[in-house]
Amino acid sequence: MNKPLLIGHRGARGLAPENTLLALDAGIGAGCLWLEFDVQRHPAGHLFLLHDLTLDRTTSGKGVATECDWYELRMLDAGGQQHIPTLDEALDLIDQRARVNIELKTWDGTAAAVAECLKARLAEGWPAEQFLVSSFHLPELYEFRQLLPEVPVGVLLCGVPLDWAACATELQAVALNQSAEFVDARLIADAKARGLTVNVYTVNDVEEYQRLAAMGVDGVFTDVPGRLRNAGGFAD
Repeated sequence: MNKPLLIGHRGARGLAPENTLLALDAGIGAGCLWLEFDVQRHPAGHLFLLHDLTLDRTTSGKGVATECDWYELRMLDAGGQQHIPTLDEALDLIDQRARVNIELKTWDGTAAAVAECLKARLAEGWPAEQFLVSSFHLPELYEFRQLLPEVPVGVLLCGVPLDWAACATELQAVALNQSAEFVDARLIADAKARGLTVNVYTVNDVEEYQRLAAMGVDGVFTDVPGRLRNAGGFAD
């Protein structure tokens, strides 16, 4: 059977509050070779980890995150007395112990800000292959690709396009990150024929993982890496 990579989803949100430093550390401790997390850009110019555009679900705050005062945002409880981390804090914690899939959640400047941050990390000696930058917002992903072409990008899909994986080829992406709800053997075949890696989100069930592995996917995003790792078959 194919051996997919284990990718911690939002760090490892089944083990600790999502997109926090605690979740990232938990993902590393659970053996994830890759960690995925979401990044937004605050109007004050800072990059921070948060999935939703609003604060209500995962923090002690309310309303749109980017409309919250930056210092107030940083004081919120993101679960378990964790604060919302900055991208730099997340990368400092990871310290090349795992590879990093950064999802661009906002637009209008997020790509440029992330490119500047990663450019600094490359100058410090981080390999470009340590990163994968992905997004559903393909124009933002295109902008990132123009600004920092040495860092690989991945196209996020929640559906099956008429032209299959062509959008990823057009963006010179290396990966297609597809929703588990829409996994299609023909899409996988087309992506593979284009030389793309296929990763599927979000997989927490062992039987689903085994089915996807048999279909030839290259990686799975999971909230519960320990559960899937105990099933065996992951790449080391």
